[in-house]
Amino acid sequence: MEAALGAKLALARTVGTLSRWRGGGATSAPGRVLMRLQPDAIRTLGGRLARGSALISATNGKTTTAAMAAAILRRAGVGLVHNQAGANMAGGVATALLGAAGARGGIEGELGLFEVDELWLAAVADELSPRAIVLSNLFRDQLDRYGELERIAESWEEVLGACSTCPVLNADDPLVADLGREHPQTLYFGVEDDSLALPGMSHAADAKHCRRCGAPYAFDAVYLGHLGHYHCDSCGQRRPTPALTATEVTLHGVRTSEFTLGTPDGEVRVRLNLPGLYNVYNALAATALATALEVPLAAVADGLGDVRPAFGRAESVTLSPTPPSNGSAAAPGPRELRILLVKNPAGANEVLRTLTLESGRHDLLGVLNDNIADGRDVSWIWDADFELLAGRIRTVTCSGTRAPDLAVRMKYAGVDPGAIHVEPDLSTALARAAADRPDPDTPLYALPTYTAMLSLRELLVARGEASSSW
Repeated sequence: MEAALGAKLALARTVGTLSRWRGGGATSAPGRVLMRLQPDAIRTLGGRLARGSALISATNGKTTTAAMAAAILRRAGVGLVHNQAGANMAGGVATALLGAAGARGGIEGELGLFEVDELWLAAVADELSPRAIVLSNLFRDQLDRYGELERIAESWEEVLGACSTCPVLNADDPLVADLGREHPQTLYFGVEDDSLALPGMSHAADAKHCRRCGAPYAFDAVYLGHLGHYHCDSCGQRRPTPALTATEVTLHGVRTSEFTLGTPDGEVRVRLNLPGLYNVYNALAATALATALEVPLAAVADGLGDVRPAFGRAESVTLSPTPPSNGSAAAPGPRELRILLVKNPAGANEVLRTLTLESGRHDLLGVLNDNIADGRDVSWIWDADFELLAGRIRTVTCSGTRAPDLAVRMKYAGVDPGAIHVEPDLSTALARAAADRPDPDTPLYALPTYTAMLSLRELLVARGEASSSW
């Protein structure tokens, strides 16, 4: 039996080699082939992991949370099998396990750490029987694929009810928090800092009603989208008290953030090399997972300090000057490009909120795609509060498959029409946006959707300004 599995592993690896040779990332295809050859491949290879597996799912922040958790666990000396490229469906998980599988039933790693797509969580959890599952948030995203949030919540609830796992849940998300109220092992995390509270609920907020009685929640503080402190005046349901907390939060624009991390083992001041309140939530989720896996607080603090931006998530790239042509004057020197992924209203609003902390006027490269992985329906851009930044936008170059739609949204947000440029071709758009700047130190902020971010990374690799697509 082991010999037969070994032959299947070898064939699947060959598919990966061919995929890379043809220019693909080989992050899912080898795993998909392996599952066709061996339908229980995830279960079989996952069973080799001495410390089992942990899963992370959310609408926003899966990749960054998993990267934070990986940094913490490595600081604790735990060998990982991790789908760090972000391929988060079953094929991606199988590919990660395939890459670690050794001969004679061995595997290079002790613990599986896998970010998992929201709708694939049930299937992957059934195969791996994870020790812990992190569910960080549910925001409206890709309605043409996912449907309403309640559909995903019901699926997640079934997952938690079907396995003896430790649920690690965001107390500040009403829909997520409700999933663990009857589970004895639930570990909650949340923010405790009302200095961050917004003036009110934004129109992009989603989960506003009590799942127990259906009445609207009353929010005592709103931090991000519908995340905050809440209670139900009708039935008395309240936000659970979190065991892991963030207090005294300080946000330093698009570069860093700080907070005091409270845990059952004590407090520590954490400085993240990542911006925004959304990354404070990601750090809390990673810390809560580490707590569930009994990782010491010292390793948590050190690991969080090690984390650098995952590709496209507040990543900084230095753009080379464009060579002059046709006898024109020399191009400007290098320019910083900061890539801030936006893929739904809640995420976009936090990026915009973070940009408001940066002084001066801003140059933007907005790239809006409507490919399947983005969601065909791009009407969500009308729920993103571009008005927050409109008066401080010097130029915005709109690119992608739906560049004109983004340009119209910018116009109605209040951006000067003369400052809006439409260029569907990404390479041309990047060159134009990078060259148009008021002074050498002004960064260019790229706001791409998911597939646009992948295309941008590929372009930067081809230009020699990034080392790889992953």
